[in-house]
This record gives sequence, C-alpha cells and structure tokens, in this order.
Amino acid sequence: MWKNIYLGLFATLLFVAVGCSGPTGTGERDSDLQGVVEGDGSSTVYPISEAVAEDFLAVEPSVRVTVGVSGTGGGFKKFTIGETDYTNASRPIAASEIEAAAANGVEYVELPIAYDGLSIVVNPQNDFVNTLTVAELKQLWEPDSSIIQWSDLRTDWPSRKIHFYGPGPDSGTFDYFTEAIMGSSGAIRTDYSASENDNVLVQGISGDRDGIGFFGFAYYAENMDTLKVVAVDGDNGPIIPSVKSIGDGTYSPLSRPIFVYVNIASGKRPEVAAYVNFLLDNVKSLAEEVGYVGLPATLYELIRQRYDRKITGSLYAGKTHEETLDLAELLKLTEE
Repeated sequence: MWKNIYLGLFATLLFVAVGCSGPTGTGERDSDLQGVVEGDGSSTVYPISEAVAEDFLAVEPSVRVTVGVSGTGGGFKKFTIGETDYTNASRPIAASEIEAAAANGVEYVELPIAYDGLSIVVNPQNDFVNTLTVAELKQLWEPDSSIIQWSDLRTDWPSRKIHFYGPGPDSGTFDYFTEAIMGSSGAIRTDYSASENDNVLVQGISGDRDGIGFFGFAYYAENMDTLKVVAVDGDNGPIIPSVKSIGDGTYSPLSRPIFVYVNIASGKRPEVAAYVNFLLDNVKSLAEEVGYVGLPATLYELIRQRYDRKITGSLYAGKTHEETLDLAELLKLTEE
C-alpha cells in the first residue's frame, strides 16, 4: 500500500471507492450507505488518509472518498469555505483560517491523530554532517542567511555550495519548521528548491551530494536507503528522530502532532460520520504502519470524546509554540 503513495501524490486528487463500518464504528456492514466524502490537505498526513481509505474500501465499497494533496494551507482554503468535508493538516489551523471559517459559517472539530518528527536529511554521500544544533539550523535557513557553503557553517567542512530543499509556503511543515526554528512562521531564506510534494524533496536530496532539506518522518523512514538523517541538538544533546524519540518528546523542538479537521455540518451525513468513526477506530495502527507515531490510548479516548461531543474550535488558538507542546494537557483542559 505504502509503495503506491508516490504515484498518488502526483495526482491532484486520489479517488478511492471506500465503504465503512456503521456510524458507531462497530464494524457492521451497512449495505445502504453510499455517497462521497471529500478531503484535501497535507502531503505529510496523506499516507495516513490513504491507508484509512484503502482499508475502508475493504469494508464497504459504496462510498467514495477523495484524498487531495494540495498542502495544509491549500487544504484549509477549501475547507474554510465549505468545499470539503475534512482536511488534513500538519500544523494547527491558523488565526486567519479560523476567521475565514467563521465568516463562512464553517464549524469544525479538530482531531489530533498522530505524532510526527520533522526530519533533517542530507545525501548519503555527505560524510561530515551528522549533527546540527538548533542554532545552526537557524543560521542555515533564516532569511538573508550568509551561509552559502558548508565551510561557512563550520570551517572544517568542505568549501562546496549547499543546495537547500524544503516544503513550500502552503505546507504546514513549512509553518511548523519556521516557527520552531526561527521563532516566526514563514521566516525562511528564499533561495531554496520548494515543493508541497515531499516525494519531490526526497528525489532532489537523494540525487544531490550537497543537498539538505526537511520533511515528515514517514518520508525519511520510507527512503532511508537513499537519505541520511541528521541528529538535532536542542540543548539536550544530539537526538535522531525515531518512533521512541518522537513519541516521548525528546526529539525537540521538531516533534509535533498532526491533524484531521472535520466539518460539523458534513459530519451529520451518515457516510461522513461513518468514515470519521472508522478513522478514529483504526488511526493508531494505520499511522504506525506508514511510519508515524501513534498517540497513547488515553489520548485517543479524549479525542473521540471531543468528536462525539462536537467540541468545536482549536486547542491551539491564541497559544504560543511552547504552550502547545503538551497535547495531553491541552486535551484534558477541554474536558474540565
């Protein structure tokens, strides 16, 4: 299944005929269920949605699900005008997007579904970049950076020009990286090869001896034979992203939750309700299957309660990056 993702990402939309368990998530087949569930959004979250849709197909083939990959920002543009039933996001909804949804009467439930760790990668032929500090990442990627050659960063590194690869501005990964590393969303050097398609970035770096870039952990995990991951030192020593370090938060500051947002009005349709319940029932195992880190069972329980009670809005609105690092605490606050 995961091997088919590369081809799917080059399409504007992937149409998958899918079925569902009943709206209660019991696994019982509802032969009368039919319709279309429309979604779009993050290429980082795409592998999980593609996996959910594929397994959904085996249960009930009378519902069609679309999984778009126009990036987190592109997905929110459609979602906040009511064009899609759900959207995938690799960052929380932004203030401007919250305002757009309110202006268009779109209410939504925010569902954190897994953890991801933004991975810094270089070409396997690179035998000198093994560790970078957060300060060095900032030097490399900040606007008007003076770092052009490797030797500009560390004098004992080669005097060869660095080639930068990264997500474009419609990507939630772009937003998260710039906020976590630069302290300001969108602050980044402009002389880099940008794409919202993570597979394009994988291809670029794997074929470029002096390439460096960043994207979600699943894309590194799927391509570790053609990429080299760099340990990040966030003041607690160099840490390589892994299921363990992402899950326990030691891979800091580049560990983050990823999301699905569901339109409340759409969720009243039985095919959408069934799809979301199927997602919540199966997302932990499917997220782990495609290279992400599942949440603890206690958090999935709180997230399901959030959906069942239709608690609208965002856990992250108006909070700083540091205030949103503890997902368990944020979810518990909504239950009080």
